[in-house]
Amino acid sequence: MGLTARIRTRDGWAVSHAVVTVTDMTGTQVLRAEADAEGAVRDAMPLAAGAYTVIVTAVGYAPAAASAIVTASGRAEVGTVTLARRGGTELPPPGPWTIDPAHSSVAAVAQHLGISSVRGRFTQFAGAIEIAPDDVTKSRVEAVVRAGSIDTGNDMRDGHLRSADFLDVEKYPEITFRSTGVTAAAGSDRWTVHGELGMHGVVRPVDLDLAYLGTGADPWGGTRAAFRATAELHRDDFAMNYNQVVQAGIAAIGTTLKVELDVQAVQGEGLPQA
Repeated sequence: MGLTARIRTRDGWAVSHAVVTVTDMTGTQVLRAEADAEGAVRDAMPLAAGAYTVIVTAVGYAPAAASAIVTASGRAEVGTVTLARRGGTELPPPGPWTIDPAHSSVAAVAQHLGISSVRGRFTQFAGAIEIAPDDVTKSRVEAVVRAGSIDTGNDMRDGHLRSADFLDVEKYPEITFRSTGVTAAAGSDRWTVHGELGMHGVVRPVDLDLAYLGTGADPWGGTRAAFRATAELHRDDFAMNYNQVVQAGIAAIGTTLKVELDVQAVQGEGLPQA
């Protein structure tokens, strides 16, 4: 008997730390209950028959209100109350996430001869994400890429990119990224991830334009979140100044790189606690 409710995010995940407050028509608080680990309030104390307002709050989420009618039996089913991230912004459920390299890609595109593009990808990388529970802007991400795993589909070109003219993979075998902050961008699922990129022995600040694509169950019994991120780099910022100029003064390889990341992350493990 009593009031029951389910508290969920927009993706349908339980908000286990939600607090449900019930007030009567005079605004007097008559009940306060905390959701369980499954985001549910079950059989809270019976209430007198009548109309009530149910207010649901949780740290990091905007409050939500719903109406409830209590029957003569003292029972009221509020149903599902959906909470939105504070400020209208969305990210996956809080906690650790591990990037799945088998279902993710790290790619870069450079202009070739001023008329076309060359696309390359790194086949070996790893990373982890920590979604902060109380303030999503304090979420963190770290990643490492094996520089020698560059693959453009041309062995001769890949060998040149691994040489001292470009990545110099023998001396600098890893490309690293460590976030320094996260800010909300335009749109509820858009973010800017501020961080430091280490490449070719140089560390520079880099911003990733991030889109959160959603969260769901996978066929292996896990939970996955998907992201897409882009950034623009200038290779001379990382002391990769090599260039060959062909006819009409056109550079063989452009100095601007467009980075494209398609990431799937699996819930669990993630970053060590600071």
